[in-house]
Amino acid sequence: MDQKTLETSLADLSISAIRYIPSVDSTNDEAARWIDQGAPDASLVVADEQAAGRGRAGRRWHTSAGVSLAFSLIFHSTRANIQVMPRMTALGALAVRYALQRNYNLRAQIKWPNDVLIERHKVAGVLAELQWAGDQLKAIVLGVGINIAPGSVDEDILPTSTINFPATCIETALGRPVDRVQLLHDILSDLLYWKPRLGSNDFLQEWESSLAFRGEWVQVSAGESFGKDGLPADMERVPKSIDEGQVIGLTTDGSLKLRTRSGEVVIARVGELRLLPQK
Repeated sequence: MDQKTLETSLADLSISAIRYIPSVDSTNDEAARWIDQGAPDASLVVADEQAAGRGRAGRRWHTSAGVSLAFSLIFHSTRANIQVMPRMTALGALAVRYALQRNYNLRAQIKWPNDVLIERHKVAGVLAELQWAGDQLKAIVLGVGINIAPGSVDEDILPTSTINFPATCIETALGRPVDRVQLLHDILSDLLYWKPRLGSNDFLQEWESSLAFRGEWVQVSAGESFGKDGLPADMERVPKSIDEGQVIGLTTDGSLKLRTRSGEVVIARVGELRLLPQK
């Protein structure tokens, strides 16, 4: 992977500019620096190695050279982008899911809100971040990290038995090598297809149909991120976790709808999801 290869391989896509860096702290951070330097809309940052990548809640996502795929897309702030911001993370996850299923026949699903799973094992994560200039929103950076080869899975972080969704990689699931540049092209193609459709019902339906664990019982914890019946969350009346909820779908803003044992529908706007043992 190098600058020339990326420019040649992605030439048929509507990517305004490409910045390839062999090793970087974080592609999202590099994208933020590029925004300050005047990066055009739909610019792409790709790195072979990422030393300080991150996921949600500040979690580390290390990308080793040659075995993973790490990239970030820059979208300038527009009225349309701001309106669909809650769906931006799903845009990256849905593009990864589509590319894996259509081109590699891998049944991938989206673990709400930002992970992609294959056979209930995490293969990719997505992180959308806002870039501000004072109180003015300048751009949205959409970062994606994907485990490609076995060396991308760090089994020393936690024992598999303690991880609710242990990591895997595409090559392990597929049983053969994967061309990272071709996969990047496939994902970007799907991402750019869905980007102008973010606000549509078709997008929401595709996202919902890709949702992992529909009908299953889960726990989602995040306290202040919860509200009931679509109302804003109130920390004094909403518990810091929903001990049990059955996944039933999504709201129009991409929040997760759960049905409790009592039959009440509860809305989770952000949070961490884990499966509960079947009773």
